[in-house]
Amino acid sequence: MKILAIGDVIGKPGRRAVQQFLPGLINEFGIKFVVANGENSAHGIGITVNTTRELLDTGVDVITTGNHVWAQKEIIQHLDGEFPILRPLNFPPAAPGRGYIIVNNVLVVNLIGRVFIGQYDCPFRAMDALLSNVKPLPKTIIVDFHAEATSEKIALGRYFDGRVSAVLGTHTHIGTTDSHILPLGTAYVTDIGMVGPVNSIIGDDVDSVLNSFLTGLPHRLTVGKGRAGFDAILLDIDEESGKARSIKRIRKEESDS
Repeated sequence: MKILAIGDVIGKPGRRAVQQFLPGLINEFGIKFVVANGENSAHGIGITVNTTRELLDTGVDVITTGNHVWAQKEIIQHLDGEFPILRPLNFPPAAPGRGYIIVNNVLVVNLIGRVFIGQYDCPFRAMDALLSNVKPLPKTIIVDFHAEATSEKIALGRYFDGRVSAVLGTHTHIGTTDSHILPLGTAYVTDIGMVGPVNSIIGDDVDSVLNSFLTGLPHRLTVGKGRAGFDAILLDIDEESGKARSIKRIRKEESDS
């Protein structure tokens, strides 16, 4: 089974790039399932009903999020509805929404890290509990681990090696070169990267971010402009065993025109 996992989608440039590249990739590789991190799809922070529909209409099956899921208040009332949107599983139990979903016999799980990012429940224990409680448990299990620290991401990948099909990092917006299959069959990458403006600082306007670093003053988030890049990870999962056959980085860029 070919599965595509798309990195953090940043604002309008990111949504535009998904629209441009995703349909062609689905046809080229015979992709059957698409996951995208959409927590920055609305104006660079948060997600709205309109950006949700836009991603789903382009071919995304499940949308994951992270620490910015609450940034656009309108989406909160929809997190328990029909939209296949996830918030991190290890948020407090009373938080709106859900941390996992099963679509087309694929279990997608959204976790958030704790190192350098926030005070959340333990992602390791939360995932352990989920694997014990979901009955029947699908063979294909994809985990979006939205975390800052590379060590925490690698540790989670190693801990669940052989128990899930893939552990894919998001949040830092910088794609890493360590995509590989772990010894017991789990596909792993520390960070998928982002889908957003190339000439930016992790998706933000360069001048506003530099001004913040140089003056120490906070800056208002402004999505960068110009052509967008598209970072994704292509997985081939054995549906019988749930093990990964291959993992491949996909990188596309819009033309300057």
